[in-house]
Amino acid sequence: MSKYFESLPPFLWNLLLIVAAVVIGILIKFIFKALTGLISHDNEEFSLLRSILKNLSTPLTYFLPVFVFNMMLPFMKVSAPVLAVIDKITEIALIAFFTVLLISIINVISDFVVYKFRINKPDNLRERKIRTQLQFLRKLIVSIIILCAVCFVLLSFENLRKLGAGLLTGVGIGGIIIGFAAQKSLGNILAGFQIAFTQPLRIDDVLVVEGEWGRVEEITLTYVVLNIWDQRRLILPINYFVEKPFQNWTRTHSEMLSAVMMYLDYTVPVDALREEFNRLVKDHPLWDKRVAVLQVTNFTDKTVEVRLLISTTNSGNGFDLRCFLREAMLRYIKDNYPESFPRTRMQLTDNTIIPGR
Repeated sequence: MSKYFESLPPFLWNLLLIVAAVVIGILIKFIFKALTGLISHDNEEFSLLRSILKNLSTPLTYFLPVFVFNMMLPFMKVSAPVLAVIDKITEIALIAFFTVLLISIINVISDFVVYKFRINKPDNLRERKIRTQLQFLRKLIVSIIILCAVCFVLLSFENLRKLGAGLLTGVGIGGIIIGFAAQKSLGNILAGFQIAFTQPLRIDDVLVVEGEWGRVEEITLTYVVLNIWDQRRLILPINYFVEKPFQNWTRTHSEMLSAVMMYLDYTVPVDALREEFNRLVKDHPLWDKRVAVLQVTNFTDKTVEVRLLISTTNSGNGFDLRCFLREAMLRYIKDNYPESFPRTRMQLTDNTIIPGR
């Protein structure tokens, strides 16, 4: 059998090696896929093996055949110059596919951390801290991996290595020029580091920025995406959050105090309003049972300012509860004390009109 293969024409022999490399690589991939599928359970909410299979399946489809072919290169029947070209192409392909494989492994780790630290619960401060650091570090590590891969490819060429050695004398001047040119970009990256570890904001934090209310949807190396309440996206450079003030409603916790302001006539029965307010709030599912206060907070020349102060577990519940109280209290006053709405009075004395309140 070996004599038969040795007698094959070089073209046919080389083609057979390529086909064998592809078949062996795909076979290894299918064995890996089958074993992973047998171990994992589809009824699990999250499976690490299923995440590995999802993320690594496609990179392995390309990496394994090239890896096996690289091992078979010494057996190819080609001239030395052609073999050198094939070897260089294979080396670059291996670096590229191995880079994609490493990024896929990072994605598997990211999936695992996202599952372990889910933010779909009321008290999720610790989870949001870790998710913020994870998102920033993932983007940074992926960028470093890609940069290293490009460097390895360039350094694999002898001419580029010589060019790099010749340019070393100009690194100092070039570094200064690049530093000035990329000052803003480097400032954004450094701001990203600061935000990732000091965390003035985190993923899913509720912010008020530039007069807009929204949640932090994404933090990249250079910008932050804010998901506005009406589904618009506000995109800001990351150094904005280092240089300018902004409101963070979930910095240490998501609990909030919310106020409803009412402006009524001086004749309003405050005790009756307080009794109705307590009744409305007492069994409402959005109230967290911490604070519920009705107070007269100010007088003007025409009205009494009444504040309804309530506490909720988060800003969304606070908004909904405020809307409910406005409607309910408006209906209560209209049905029971319509004269308590703001009024302007005039007093007639001896046929002279005297302005009242």
